[in-house]
Amino acid sequence: MENAKSSLWGTLADRYENKQPRKILSLDGGGIRGVITLEILSKLEKDLKSRLKNGDDFRLSDYFDYFGGTSTGAIIAAGLSIGMSVDELLDFYTKKGKAMFDHRLEIWKSFYESGPLLTMFKSTFGAETDMDIANGKFKALLTVVTMNRSTDSPWPISNNPLAKYNNKERPDNNQKIKLHQLIRASTAAPAYFPPETLQWDPNDTSKTFVFVDGGVTPYNNPAFLLYRMVTLPAYHLNWEKGEDKLLIVSIGTGSATSAGVYGNIGKTLKQLPENLLYTMQVDQDINCRTVGRCTFGAPIDRELGDMIPKEKETHRDFLYVRYNVDLSKNGLKDLGLEHLDSDKVRKMDKPKNIKDLQLIGAKTAISQVNLEHFGAFV
Repeated sequence: MENAKSSLWGTLADRYENKQPRKILSLDGGGIRGVITLEILSKLEKDLKSRLKNGDDFRLSDYFDYFGGTSTGAIIAAGLSIGMSVDELLDFYTKKGKAMFDHRLEIWKSFYESGPLLTMFKSTFGAETDMDIANGKFKALLTVVTMNRSTDSPWPISNNPLAKYNNKERPDNNQKIKLHQLIRASTAAPAYFPPETLQWDPNDTSKTFVFVDGGVTPYNNPAFLLYRMVTLPAYHLNWEKGEDKLLIVSIGTGSATSAGVYGNIGKTLKQLPENLLYTMQVDQDINCRTVGRCTFGAPIDRELGDMIPKEKETHRDFLYVRYNVDLSKNGLKDLGLEHLDSDKVRKMDKPKNIKDLQLIGAKTAISQVNLEHFGAFV
């Protein structure tokens, strides 16, 4: 049995077969605002490298055992899970951001063409890289959140080799899916990009599904989903619960409530994704602060406050850290960035805002990221 498990994990067997404290990094969706996430991760990577006394070859995949992301968070999570540095991913966004949002002529079908995006994902993650964790490409576990439009259900797809639908004897084994296709599926925001069609079993047409952006599921912030996927018996990882045994770090792409009401159909289509992202990330954040011990996070609202426990004796299932930034006018003012236009930087499809988003992310990182939030995990 032990040899069988080792073959499933490949070269990562020693890391994942032994019980030890585990660390999860969860990344929200948010389009080009993923640049904010990357600036926060840049400081985190540098701080961890210094604290752990590692060299320049240190990667977040050396520290975190599991990466999970939705939409733009899936792009970043996938890159980190295969050992890319934060600088490499920032370079990808700054150089390829404009190409990600390539206008198409048939505007009534979707705002942007998917072809350039898929081509970039192929070149970045490898045209033949599949979701098999034993393929030698992965350095850590990965979950990509998608929405199966054919079944109208959220599909979080992982490379956990012990999961039911990763059984290699199944013809519809998830591990056969190419990584670049899965990321494309997770980023297919309705009205922005065309959906992605994925075929599990070439001999069974019923196993062909149409996917859209994972951000239209309840898991645009996948932090609590990842908690379930590592602890529930159905997934067979059975990671231990406890504030000294499980750490979840969740990073957002910025948020702000939308003022006013919906206008015409065009404006409604543009506003809905951001509205959904905001409400979903808040709900998942509350779940994590309820079950886990939050050590850092902005206040949820005036009634709940920040939900950071004042007592020390109550046992929680995990240690939880939430980094995000308020993109409202007041939020930008608090960062000393009142000269930036809140309405502009909140847009998820405007690569011309990258420089401003980098500045916001860097300022947020300085004001929020602190390894003391990680307790015994550093």
